[in-house]
Amino acid sequence: MENEETVRRSGGGELVRFRLGVVDEALRLFADQGYEATSVDEIAEAAGISRRTFFRQFRSKEDVIFADHEAQLGAAQEFLQQAQGDPWEAVCEATVQVFERFTRWRDIAERRYHVVRRVPALRDREIVTVFRYERLFTDYLRERLPDSSDLARVQFTAAVTATHNYLLRRMVRGESAAGPADLRAELSTIPRGEQRPAGEEELVLAVFRRDLPARHIAELLQQRLGRPAETASD
Repeated sequence: MENEETVRRSGGGELVRFRLGVVDEALRLFADQGYEATSVDEIAEAAGISRRTFFRQFRSKEDVIFADHEAQLGAAQEFLQQAQGDPWEAVCEATVQVFERFTRWRDIAERRYHVVRRVPALRDREIVTVFRYERLFTDYLRERLPDSSDLARVQFTAAVTATHNYLLRRMVRGESAAGPADLRAELSTIPRGEQRPAGEEELVLAVFRRDLPARHIAELLQQRLGRPAETASD
């Protein structure tokens, strides 16, 4: 059995590798005999640790399935805290790094995909996990770009995570050999929100025929801008 004191003193990459080892064994068992049919004791025995050590590292069977995401989120947060330059690009690079680590842990990602898709409760948990990435990225952009449109920030982070997940799912299903460089190229096409200095007015330039009635001009502007037109007399 794994010595608990060794696990307790492990830190950084060593602890991550230890946890990934347990995740790997758990997913093997879930794939072979089913999620519901697999007990914590069986996972601990397969991983060579005690039941007590398991619960010191994971709260439940469900948590062990997504344990590598905790490491991923932590690494992404640390990267963003230290990032310099364009915040939009920093979010993209953090996402690429997440993808690159998943390619290194591809076996785990593949087994989790097949286990999760068979258990509705796990699919719900996966949705929550995806949202945590979006929230991390959106909160970062709100901090770094306070004058940018909040809708633009939310739309951007949703598109970034959706693109990442699409390529990741294709990879684990064996439908694509896309790597980090491919993801980076796809992310570069996602529109960034425009940041305007606080208080700066938006300028709209429109050209109309001189003989158009004022009411007609107002209606055309309303259609183009999607805003209520002010009452205008001919």
